[in-house]
Amino acid sequence: MYKNETLNLLKTYFGYENFKKGQGETIDSIINGKDSFVVMPTGAGKSLCYQIPALVLDGITLVISPLISLMKDQVDGLNSLGIGATYINSTLSKAQVEERVLDISKDKYKLVYLAPEGLDNINYLFRNIDIKIPLIAVDEAHCVSKWGHDFRPSYRNVNSFISTINPRPTVLACTATATDVVQKDVISLLDLHDPNMFFTGFDRPNLNFKVFRGENKETFILNYLSNKRDESGIIYTSTRKETEQLYNLLNKNGYKTGMYHAGLSENIRKEMQESFMYENLNLMIATNAFGMGIDKSNVRFVIHYSIPKNLEAYYQEAGRAGRDGEPSECVLLFNNKDIQTQKYFIDTSPMDEDKKFQDYNNLRTMVDYSYTQKCLRQFILEYFGEKDVPDSCNNCSSCTNEIELKDITTEAQMIFSCVYRAGERYGVNLIIDILKGSQNQKVLRFGLDKLSTYGLMKKYDRKFLDEVINKLIADGYLLMTSEQYPLLKLTAKSKLALKNKENIFIQIVKLEKSVEKDDTLFELLRTLRKSISVELSIPPYVVFPDFTLKELSSKLPLTEAEFGEIKGVGKTKLEKYGDRFLNLIKEYVEENQIVRDNTTVSSQITSNTVIIKDKAKSHHESYNLYKEGLNLNDIAATRNLSSVTIQKHIMDCFLEGMDVDLDDFIPKDSEGYILEAINKVGAEKLKPIKDELSPDIDYMAIKAVILKHKMA
Repeated sequence: MYKNETLNLLKTYFGYENFKKGQGETIDSIINGKDSFVVMPTGAGKSLCYQIPALVLDGITLVISPLISLMKDQVDGLNSLGIGATYINSTLSKAQVEERVLDISKDKYKLVYLAPEGLDNINYLFRNIDIKIPLIAVDEAHCVSKWGHDFRPSYRNVNSFISTINPRPTVLACTATATDVVQKDVISLLDLHDPNMFFTGFDRPNLNFKVFRGENKETFILNYLSNKRDESGIIYTSTRKETEQLYNLLNKNGYKTGMYHAGLSENIRKEMQESFMYENLNLMIATNAFGMGIDKSNVRFVIHYSIPKNLEAYYQEAGRAGRDGEPSECVLLFNNKDIQTQKYFIDTSPMDEDKKFQDYNNLRTMVDYSYTQKCLRQFILEYFGEKDVPDSCNNCSSCTNEIELKDITTEAQMIFSCVYRAGERYGVNLIIDILKGSQNQKVLRFGLDKLSTYGLMKKYDRKFLDEVINKLIADGYLLMTSEQYPLLKLTAKSKLALKNKENIFIQIVKLEKSVEKDDTLFELLRTLRKSISVELSIPPYVVFPDFTLKELSSKLPLTEAEFGEIKGVGKTKLEKYGDRFLNLIKEYVEENQIVRDNTTVSSQITSNTVIIKDKAKSHHESYNLYKEGLNLNDIAATRNLSSVTIQKHIMDCFLEGMDVDLDDFIPKDSEGYILEAINKVGAEKLKPIKDELSPDIDYMAIKAVILKHKMA
């Protein structure tokens, strides 16, 4: 009914040609005044389901949102698109609230975001102004149900708030993770009137799911991150202690890392989150306190350092990855002692026994996921009630060859024998001491050097034995008790293995090295995006998401018309940022002698045409000016080129054997610091080196040192 109008709004404001699955139908339902319930996976575009109707409907759309940070991000994004939006929550003073309510009465906004806490006060303020409220959107609607994974008592006030508004507005409930039980609960508790149901499935095809059992977690993390220094990621932990230990480890190893848990002050949490969102930090180590409000679109990986309390929480948290639709990874590291941690949280909670019973069952499902040999995606989707799910997705660790199996039957039998002969009275370290033939005091004092298994595995590396034992625990061959000093016990599986009734295999993880590719233009576009975000005090992804920069890098638009056809570029963003990005792309095309297909090039005989110059002549011109005594900035201004391009010209000339004194570009007394940074992080990429140095040392100085010392 409203298809042409809504598609026009979609293109004009958001830069997309077509709606994703379920969006158009949901929007049409809402505009026609029908209560609606939409279940869409994270990143599928739930927010557009109420943002587009807000632009069509007469009046102000209210959005109930659970987290303050999420409100601010969405409001920043909408305002950057030219859509009037604001929020009212506990971070505002009384005067600020009154000012925003006055602006609301003057129709300054189309969307107003509200926290579920304090809705009574908001209702009181709204009674004194004459406004029309055609739509209320309840985001993260699963929070209203105590059977959901993130129950918020304040959400029980939402229906009372809605009932006070006359005439009653249309109500939209939306969520990414809700089982059938939770969905029915939401419909009842929000009193949705015969809602239209829109279920687009829970699948996130761009996410690669992986489970690794029994790994040395710190070693795994360091190996995994070694190829991802420039990527954005979240590592979820179960406890504050884990968060702080991992934070310290990664900072010590040169990673730009933040930390987030409930024990930190509100100011520190806010500072950490903003640094992550604004890309001053690449990594965030966090407990589940860092949850639903993370709207950052270009998180490339989420690692769970230990299992969360249930599969809904896991899928919600893992879903922070790849919100922009780009390939991303979700890694779960499992160890048996993680189960004890989650059981402790359940046992010490104030919940009633029925809820505790369900939480134990939910934890069991999470453990089953960690052990399953079936497709991980299939396991998740069937849990949420999807039917006819394929047996293989070819995009998880169960369906690919990323995990090899190694036969360790002999080694395992030696370990089992040692645990048995030691009377199942000792922990991991002492069992390894016995097997290695250690002379430490405990071994000798307890007479363990007299056991037949003493020194049985002295030729094996201690780290290998530790990892094997952890994997045997993870796979149920050994049991680690839950007391303060855990002991190793045999299980029915290990006793069977000792009698040679089955072979034992462990998983060997293969972490693939990232493929080197030329992403020079993408990085230049990212740098420009970052500078714009700093100027406007908005997160970089609000300027343009990564997928827009990637499309710009591959399609190389040279005119405003071409730029406007790129996904994610709407009218407002084209007007705001188009010239700066176009100029950068044109300069890159010119300097690298890039010729697009003949049809495209010949159609651009306009004032914006890019003339492809002789590359040799271009960088020789810069060299001549350098020899005349001009500095790099003066050369850039004279030639109307960027300083980055001039730097490249001079370096090209040096590599061709021309007379370039590299010391001209290395600040006094800085060479030693640069060499120290290179020795620490390597010379493969410049950004990690730059991050180790003071801000006044630029990329040109780093390049000069690398070339001078022949480290390239």
